[in-house]
Amino acid sequence: MNRTLLRRAGIVLLVLLIGLGAAYAWRNTRAEGPGDGFIGGNGRIEAIEVDIATKQPGRIAEILVDEGDLVKAGQVVARMDLQALRAERAESVARERQARDAVAGAQAQLAMRRSDEAAAAALVVQRRSELDAAGRRLARSTRLAVDGATAVQELDDDRARVASAGAAVEAARAQQQAARAAVDAARAQAVGAESAVAAALATTARIDAELQDGILTAPRAGRIQYRVAQPGEVLPAGGTVLNLIDLTDVYMTFFVPETAAGRVALGTEVRVQLDAAPEFVVPARVTYVASVAQFTPKSVETASERQKLMFRVKAQVDRRVLERYASHVKAGVPGVAWVRLERSRPWPPTLALRSTP
Repeated sequence: MNRTLLRRAGIVLLVLLIGLGAAYAWRNTRAEGPGDGFIGGNGRIEAIEVDIATKQPGRIAEILVDEGDLVKAGQVVARMDLQALRAERAESVARERQARDAVAGAQAQLAMRRSDEAAAAALVVQRRSELDAAGRRLARSTRLAVDGATAVQELDDDRARVASAGAAVEAARAQQQAARAAVDAARAQAVGAESAVAAALATTARIDAELQDGILTAPRAGRIQYRVAQPGEVLPAGGTVLNLIDLTDVYMTFFVPETAAGRVALGTEVRVQLDAAPEFVVPARVTYVASVAQFTPKSVETASERQKLMFRVKAQVDRRVLERYASHVKAGVPGVAWVRLERSRPWPPTLALRSTP
């Protein structure tokens, strides 16, 4: 009798456990959300991360922000040790002044050589005039000598004068060519001096750019997430100093089954419910839909275990909402993204937009 009662009690208990298990399974596997015309996917809020890094190797002089600080775009967040660069800049400026002095000297030398060239040209004109006068005198002497009106000696002297004047013209031409060569050399020297000035200016500009790069600024507004390095550390080129998270560029990545992926288009309206505040609905829009299906990642939970091929979808949260409540935004918060597949269907009251805390 006792055994029969115990057997019956065990059967009743087993049936009760099976019923409870079935109810629990139904409650956890039944479709949740707004119903037909909508599809949802679990995901986490993610934000764009930016590493603030050094462009040149060097030592960190100071870091002006701490983890968790909100910064504005262009705000100075750290400075590198710039003593060596400042010394290089002073040297470059000195070389620039020296090059400018060389330009002034070269221009003065060029002016002097041009004067010499002008004097040589005038001398050539003078020697040609003397040669012309000597030639005319020789012509007269020749005619007089034929008539016997002048001495042969005077004719010889006139011939010698013509030869001397011709030699003087050639010498003056040689001097003129030398003066021209000197002008060309002076001009080349002036160009070289001006090039030295340009090179010094370029070096100074490069050093100024490196000095500016040594002042690290926030490339965009956001929150400092990590201080990767500390003052006094020596970093290589590209060494990360701070990690910044942009809280106005936030999105959620989730997965939808292949049966619904074809109905999700870019720009489709999305409503996001966060686990931390399910009563508030965050507006978003689809900005990416994968073109190739993939197996469901193990780290992502889906509404149905039977759907093995899923499409990744990215929903961008409305930037205006993020800018208004930037201090409340947290990355990594899990939630559910609901996509309206049929635009004719209204959003249910549970997904109506409300004021954000």
